[in-house]
This record gives sequence, structure tokens and C-alpha cells, in this order.
Amino acid sequence: MRAYERLLKYVKIHTTSDEDSTTVPSTSRQFDLARLLVDELHDLGVMNAKVDDKCYVYASIAATAGCENKRSIGFIAHMDTAPDFSGENVNPIVEENYDGEDVILGTSGRIIKVADFPHLKSLKGRTLIHTDGITLLGADDKSGVAEIMTFMEELLSSGEPHGKICIAFTPDEEIGAGADHFDVEYFGADFAYTVDGGAENAVEYENFNAASAQVKFNGVNIHPGDAKDIMVNAALVAMEFNSMLPPTQTPSQTSGYEGFFHLTDMSGDVAAAQLSYIIRDHDADKFAEKKKVMEHAANIINQRYGEGTCELIIKDQYQNMLEMIKPHMFLVDYAFEAIKEAGENPEAVAIRGGTDGARLSFMGLPCPNLGTGGYNFHGPMEHITAEGMDTMVRVLHGITRMFAGE
Repeated sequence: MRAYERLLKYVKIHTTSDEDSTTVPSTSRQFDLARLLVDELHDLGVMNAKVDDKCYVYASIAATAGCENKRSIGFIAHMDTAPDFSGENVNPIVEENYDGEDVILGTSGRIIKVADFPHLKSLKGRTLIHTDGITLLGADDKSGVAEIMTFMEELLSSGEPHGKICIAFTPDEEIGAGADHFDVEYFGADFAYTVDGGAENAVEYENFNAASAQVKFNGVNIHPGDAKDIMVNAALVAMEFNSMLPPTQTPSQTSGYEGFFHLTDMSGDVAAAQLSYIIRDHDADKFAEKKKVMEHAANIINQRYGEGTCELIIKDQYQNMLEMIKPHMFLVDYAFEAIKEAGENPEAVAIRGGTDGARLSFMGLPCPNLGTGGYNFHGPMEHITAEGMDTMVRVLHGITRMFAGE
């Protein structure tokens, strides 16, 4: 079975996670896909496949004869889909021999335009899979799941030499909790790759350093007729605070390795107001400087309006995985070589966000991220090609051969 055929089946299963939930996993429906995957692995002969009580699927196959002393390798993907857009009742559309032009998404009125997404031209002639415009597709990351499952089926039937292979499928990655209950020791791999990126030639081993910032403003409310030299309008002070941040360092004005301040929420009135931010930068020194900029702005507000007017709480969230990958750059070299063997030109891509691989790397499992062949994740414009998914299956084989040949 080709990987895209598995994807078409998996996207029909509603697995959207819920960032407001307090349960683990955040939605019980993620078990529906987890149990299906365990059953499929059992059918392939992987009898140790299991799903635990927190919805993590683990499985492994032993090394072939002569490879027992090779380093073990793992492949990881996540089962949930993003809560940004509906992932229920997904209706994937398969467009064979795609013409490279604008893609009309069913009767939704939505169009994936070449003018907006010029990479579409490079997909001409492929089998394009997209949505009907009503839901997201769920290729993030059910394509990664499908590619790993197809790789496992092919590996088990081919007799190809390999060391120990470990696989895992995780819940709740889209709400930042995919690594929360990951059992690295039980997983059993020396090194791993997440299969959760974009284009099939991409290798990601750098991500943002990340922090959240909650900024509370305490005002003084009084009748506006008597307000002179007494009133402190918390909503206006919040606006003043935001104006002290660099206006060109926002998500809409940055790209690549450039960091940003992102105002995600705001609320308030005269008496009290609150701003919520995320702070991001790949460079550790620039990341630290961004936090200092916020602290400086808070100090100015308190000097201007009185101590306690501005309360700033910054919490670090995750770190750039590069620190943990640098001692093991052969992982990146193997990925590059495998992508070349699969007929693509590899490219290092900086992740403008976080990844389970980053957290797992700091948990003792160095874990770069590979592409899936997909584009425009988290919304109705999401799409992927059958050929791109085939390429990723070949990449997984290539990496496995390199570990076996050490």
C-alpha cells in the first residue's frame, strides 16, 4: 500500500486536540487512530505494538542478523490535528496529473492560488491531495504517520538489513504537549527523527527559543470629570507598553532566523488590562535581549505611573534544539544523503516555531525533523502529493541503511 492511500484512510478519523482540555490526551478521540495503528502493526507482525493509557503508540522491530550491535534509530509522528480549523468530516480530494494551476477547493469558494503559493508550479504532473475547503486535510501529521507505517511494511517484507527500529505516534503535539508523557527509555532508540515537516527535501534541526509573557496593568479608575492627575487608564497604559516594543519585530514582518514579539491576546478597561505575548528567536543572545526589552518597558511604566502599575511575568517554554544536535551532526548528514539518494536537493530549514523533536532532544533523544511532502498546514489550503510522500518513505529507508552500514 502506498503512503498516500494510508493517509486517505487516516484523515477520515477525527483526532483534533483541544488546548482548553485538562485531560491526557486532550481528546479521547485520538485513541481511535491509536488503536487502529496498533491493529495495523499487529497485522504487519509487530506484535509488541501497544498504546498506553495516555495515547502514546510504541512499537519496535529487532535488528536483523549481523546488525545487532548497530545503533538503534527511531521515527516519530503525531496523530492529532491542529485546533486552528475543523478536522472533522474531512473530505480529501485526489487530483491526478495536477496541471500546476490554481486549485479550486470544492464548492467552498476557497482557492489555492499559484500567485500566493508559487511552489504549486513545481507539483505539476503529480497526484495532488487537498481538501474541499471546509476542513483542514490533516496531513500534519497523518502524512508522517502514513509514511512511517508504509516504511515499516516495506522494511518487514524486504529483508533489508537494519538495526533495531523504534517507532512512536504521539497525541497532543499541536497543543505543545506531544512530549509531555513520552517515555524515552521505553521507546528504546539511541537517536530519532520526527517526520513532521513540510517539503520532502527539508531537514530541520534549529527551532526558536521560546517564552510567554503575561503583562498585567493596574489602573486607577475615577469619574472622568474628576480625573485630572489622578486617573491611570490601564487600557491606555497597555497600549503605551506595546508601543515600546520594536514595531518591525512582529511575525508579519519577520522571516527565516528573525525573531519576534507576538501579541496574541488583549483585554481590559480603565481599571485593569492585560496583554499576552509570545517571544521567539533562534539566537540565544537575541532571545535574552528580547526579554530584557520587555523588562525595560515594564520598568519605564512603573517609573512613570507608580510601582505596581505594570506586572510582567515571563516564562521560558522551550529551547533551540541545535544545542543538542550539534554533538550529533551525523544525523543531519545522514538525512541530507538520504534525501539526495531519493532524488531531491536537501535544504536545511529553520523551524519558526517549536517541535516535539526539540523537547525530545533535551530529554536525551537527539531528534531532528524531516519533511512529509506537505504544504500549508493548519487550514483549508493544506495539500500534499502522493509522490512527495513516496519520496519520504525512500528517505526513511535511506537513513535506516546508513545506520545499518556504520
